[in-house]
Amino acid sequence: MSPTSQSRLIALEPRLRHLLPADLYANYWISPSPETLMHVFEHLRTLRRILSDYVPRQVSESLPHPGQARYEWQEGTLMFTDLAGFTPLMEASAQHGRAGAVALLEVLNRYFAAMIEIISKSGGNLLEFTGDAMLALFPAGPRLNDTRQAVRAGLRMQRAMSQFANIQVLGDSFKLGMRIGLHSGKFLTADIGTPRRMENVLLGSTVRQTKKAEGAGEVGRVNLTFRAFQRVQDNFEFDDGEPGHMLVVDNLSERQLGEYDIAMGSRRMANPVLFDRSVEGLAQEIEGLVNLIEPLASYLPAPVLNLAVEGTAHRRIEPKFPELTVMFVNLLGLPEAADSAQPGEEERIVSTFSRAFALINAAIESRGGVLKHVTYHLSGSDMLIYFGTPNAHTDDPARAASAALAIKDMIAGFEPTMVNNGMIHLSCQVGISCGSVFAAEIGEPRGRREFNILGDTVNTAARLMGKADHNQILINDSVYQEIKDVFEVEPMGVMTLKGKTSVGSIYALTKAVDHES
Repeated sequence: MSPTSQSRLIALEPRLRHLLPADLYANYWISPSPETLMHVFEHLRTLRRILSDYVPRQVSESLPHPGQARYEWQEGTLMFTDLAGFTPLMEASAQHGRAGAVALLEVLNRYFAAMIEIISKSGGNLLEFTGDAMLALFPAGPRLNDTRQAVRAGLRMQRAMSQFANIQVLGDSFKLGMRIGLHSGKFLTADIGTPRRMENVLLGSTVRQTKKAEGAGEVGRVNLTFRAFQRVQDNFEFDDGEPGHMLVVDNLSERQLGEYDIAMGSRRMANPVLFDRSVEGLAQEIEGLVNLIEPLASYLPAPVLNLAVEGTAHRRIEPKFPELTVMFVNLLGLPEAADSAQPGEEERIVSTFSRAFALINAAIESRGGVLKHVTYHLSGSDMLIYFGTPNAHTDDPARAASAALAIKDMIAGFEPTMVNNGMIHLSCQVGISCGSVFAAEIGEPRGRREFNILGDTVNTAARLMGKADHNQILINDSVYQEIKDVFEVEPMGVMTLKGKTSVGSIYALTKAVDHES
């Protein structure tokens, strides 16, 4: 091996530490032969494909510089979907352990694959998975037919749900349905964070209005806000929906609806062709792949990235039903401020959001948790956080409580941000729950997918967050029982949470117990 090749391989080593499985990394360091380097090249080539499927199309097609915030205004029609009937399916599957997890994942991925294919063929782009829900964008084009494309996609998706009307899973029958909500408008999209951890976020009320349309809709129907309805009122027939919403009437023939509006280009990227298999040639190709992978890798939490790296050879992360502590943190003030921002003020909003995200992620990582991503509920842009997988600790509820208090104090100390001649005071709402969840890599098995957690524990944490006041942390009884000896709480009585028949006592987490007093 030439001194130049050896120097290049040594210089690459720090960048490969988190991108190679443990055994391959050891061989790379101990014996960087052409055969070993070929294995490294093949692994990185596959990992690049996997990570590109983990992020939205605009990230994979226009790689960011990790740590540098970027933003742009986009316009189009957003689609939110929500799966009805998933909770009983998950609860029944959980009784069968690993076999149940595998069976549940098969159903979910069959559902997601069918829906994502329709979205893509209809001109849409899946932005993210939100539990068992999806957020997709139909971008505005020169012909301004994005709303029509989204409606037609929604109708195709509802028709495709007929294959899930009576599914058999481990001897039991289940029925799945779907709600779809559409809203058209402008929103601010931004890439925020640090070189170690980036995130793509959507800011503005357009996202919240889309989520509201889904929640106000009906299973089996496509529901539009009045603004979206006005764009396509002459193209479809409608029924009255909830106030401010209209339900599309599906009276189109198969021929009229067709199978697609516009076939989007495949997300599959061309494999780099390897001509030079010498040590020098392989080292150069490996360096080129690392340059492409590092920006993508920054969008995954470190523990999830490790799962993807170690599972690259099998291209699979095993599904399971772990016991987790789940937290939602909602930042109030900044996401909605985007709508009122004057030209040039967007950078200030994005910069503040980026700083808050980085500090919150640090508080979570330092306590062994995972900030999964920024997701979207009726309350706005919030962060899904969990403790207990892939690394579990005996005190995960206490770690989550400690992180929540640190986040509350940190957000309370943020300087106000000036937007449109007004001061935006940042605050937060936090909800924490613990219990069993379904943890798996969901989506298209060889396409757009994410490692995610789903289930009633996740829903409960989100609803507790929604009930919290500004700078308040609400926990349920399951969390309280785990942390009552080390944290002080204020009993809040019994609260009614949407979709739950029985709710135990709710508490407001106030501070850690001072053992010295």
